[in-house]
Amino acid sequence: MTTEKPSHGDLDHFDLKILEVVTEDGRISITDLAARIGLSKTPCQLRLKRLVDEGYIEGFSAILNPAKLGLDHIAFAEVKLSSTQEDALRSFNLAVRKIKEVEECHMIAGRFDYLLKIRTRDIRRYRHVLGERISTLPYVASTSTSVAMETVKEARGGFSTGGA
Repeated sequence: MTTEKPSHGDLDHFDLKILEVVTEDGRISITDLAARIGLSKTPCQLRLKRLVDEGYIEGFSAILNPAKLGLDHIAFAEVKLSSTQEDALRSFNLAVRKIKEVEECHMIAGRFDYLLKIRTRDIRRYRHVLGERISTLPYVASTSTSVAMETVKEARGGFSTGGA
């Protein structure tokens, strides 16, 4: 009997199901996880450990409620650099990682170089972060901001494995 392997390399359907379940509930017990994916406890535990050891699972953390913490203002900043040589990209990347309000930073192929997701308590704080932190990052030539009016869907610590 042959089992078809998904396009995720060495992961089979049990591994993908584990990833899907722990993405939904990182605190699930091994017993419950094993029951959900259809394996006994020991093989499930070994698979979970392997997925962590091989880097498929980078860690477990609490998902905080930004609104309850007064951090429900989201802005997206498009950043254009004055240079896209490797040293400029490296300098920008290192510096942007230090700004705690920047939740995400993506290098973009298009009319600007980076897209940043910034979360603050209000527009005043965002304006400060933009003016004092983001605009002063290495090689920043210009920025453009879009403010989120409502969050319809947000990745909250996980992603889909593509329907395992």
